[in-house]
Amino acid sequence: MSDLYARIYDVVRLIPSGRATRYGAIEKFVGSPRGSRMVGWAMNQSHSSKEYTPAHRVVNRMGMLTGKHHLPGENLMQELLESEVIVVIDDQIQDFDQVFWDPFKELDENSI
Repeated sequence: MSDLYARIYDVVRLIPSGRATRYGAIEKFVGSPRGSRMVGWAMNQSHSSKEYTPAHRVVNRMGMLTGKHHLPGENLMQELLESEVIVVIDDQIQDFDQVFWDPFKELDENSI
């Protein structure tokens, strides 16, 4: 696993239950040179990480469950979010601004 993926996973593991963040927010926090797509690729590979990484809590900038196809089952991403009391309708988190977790506000650079 690359150092960048490890940093991304470290940040994602800090997202609390009931909250979600954007690929771009993680990308900016870790300083990914390839942007949000790199975070998406890392989430797609997170199953190979030794530690659990709650990839279901990472969505696109509009709160859409764009990564759901990389999780087993048809609706696992939605089911996991709903189990954390996040409302999802038509593959989009409702009131995304209310559940949005911003690593810049929640963490400092030494947190990971």
